[in-house]
Amino acid sequence: MTETIKLSVKDWSPDDQPREKLLLKGVQALSNTELLAIIIGSGSRDENVIELSQRILQSAGNQINQLGKWSIEQLMQFKGIGEAKAISVMSALELGKRRKAEEVWHREQIRCSRDIYFCFYPILCDLPHEEFWILLLNRANKIIDKVKISQGGVSATIVDARMVYKEALQRLTTSVILCHNHPSGRAQPSTEDDRMTMRISTGLRCLDMSLQDHVILCDGSYYSYSDEGRLLNEN
Repeated sequence: MTETIKLSVKDWSPDDQPREKLLLKGVQALSNTELLAIIIGSGSRDENVIELSQRILQSAGNQINQLGKWSIEQLMQFKGIGEAKAISVMSALELGKRRKAEEVWHREQIRCSRDIYFCFYPILCDLPHEEFWILLLNRANKIIDKVKISQGGVSATIVDARMVYKEALQRLTTSVILCHNHPSGRAQPSTEDDRMTMRISTGLRCLDMSLQDHVILCDGSYYSYSDEGRLLNEN
């Protein structure tokens, strides 16, 4: 009986080894599997790091976005992934999200609902619970600050409108944008979302400020009260 000899990644030609390939051809030449393999560093006795990375990505539907939603515990279910490696993977994915957020932040000016979506997507898209945030803008629609107001459960979060007014007043805001996520994946607003939007809009008008939009964010889609024409009668 012939014994199958498994070569480790170190035994491959330099062109095929992820680290050496990166040095020779640049990071853009690497596949998602190879990039993940560099982060993980090593495999197990049963499979090399490339095979392990392939298996992890396949379990995530070959989607980096889906992998970013996983917890440390989920990553550690794979043989060869301990706590330290799981933390490294999660840290790398978080850096990617923060880079995306900085790109929008440096744009500074909000021009449409899509800008709002991309501003909050890195923060809210992967959360298993609801969070409610606000964007505070000046007269030129440039961002003064973004602030988390509340955090809740899977299907709701309690929003104290007074906290919105407080943050807006402290920063001499001209207009406010509301944003929260729906982990269910359904962006359509609830009756409570409608009531809360109207309540905050009315309060801001009394303070000589305006509610510019309320965006409900899901992974891959969003709902904009402004785009739907639902703020026209209130401003």
